[in-house]
Amino acid sequence: MLELYDQVQAAADFIREQWSEVPRAGIILGTGLGGLAEQIESAVAIDYEKIPHFPQSTSVGHAGRLICGRLEGLPIMAMEGRFHQYEGYPLDQITLPVRVMKALGAELMIVTQAVGGMNPLHRSGDVMIVDDHINLMGDNPLVGINDERLGVRFPDMSAPYTPELIDVGLHIARREDFVAHRGVMVAVTGPNLETRAEYRFLRTIGADVVGMSTVPEVIVAVHSEMRVFGVSVITDMCLPDSLKPAVVEEIIAIANGAEPKLRALVLGILAHEASRS
Repeated sequence: MLELYDQVQAAADFIREQWSEVPRAGIILGTGLGGLAEQIESAVAIDYEKIPHFPQSTSVGHAGRLICGRLEGLPIMAMEGRFHQYEGYPLDQITLPVRVMKALGAELMIVTQAVGGMNPLHRSGDVMIVDDHINLMGDNPLVGINDERLGVRFPDMSAPYTPELIDVGLHIARREDFVAHRGVMVAVTGPNLETRAEYRFLRTIGADVVGMSTVPEVIVAVHSEMRVFGVSVITDMCLPDSLKPAVVEEIIAIANGAEPKLRALVLGILAHEASRS
């Protein structure tokens, strides 16, 4: 990890040359959820390939741009597309953008993702505010010699998702009159989807939804002492006794259809953050 600090500073310096504001929040937009970037005001778009040490996004539905501007009056940075372990990147590189956002001044991290639903009380197209997570990715972005300039050796994970923001998110959903569950997300490596036996196992250990991202970014956000709000869009139901083959195009379409709910939550959380000023 000792080379990370210099990489973070190089990326942050490059972004400062393109955009002079200090961000209050960073946002990671997952599969099919990039439309929110269109609402960012005074936007400066930077392709990942131009930013020093940034990986390149290869996933379907991920644009691969960093959008800097304002939402709800707050200066923010939004990743229009993220990186995944299944693309072959190590977790410290996948999570480097989170550290860059922190280095530029962001205090809040909002993470979104498309997930498979395993709770029979949930439905495809629902959103779930993440209350906790389980890491089954077989790796951790903090493995290696710790650099105290980036965070402490043993960060506490008793509440990785900020309880206050969870409550705010649930209030927003009630106010806007749509269903928002609260639950546990498990992260696996992918890229294949799970077998029926694996879905049964993941449900048994306490997970409501399963995805292939988010947990590494949240671990690094906590290591960086950022507040975190996580929300998942359930794009397909993964019930082992009635399992159907997943179709990527349908998953993206359902994620796009749920975007108004996601937008309401993200903008509401940002408005709450603005009220703290």
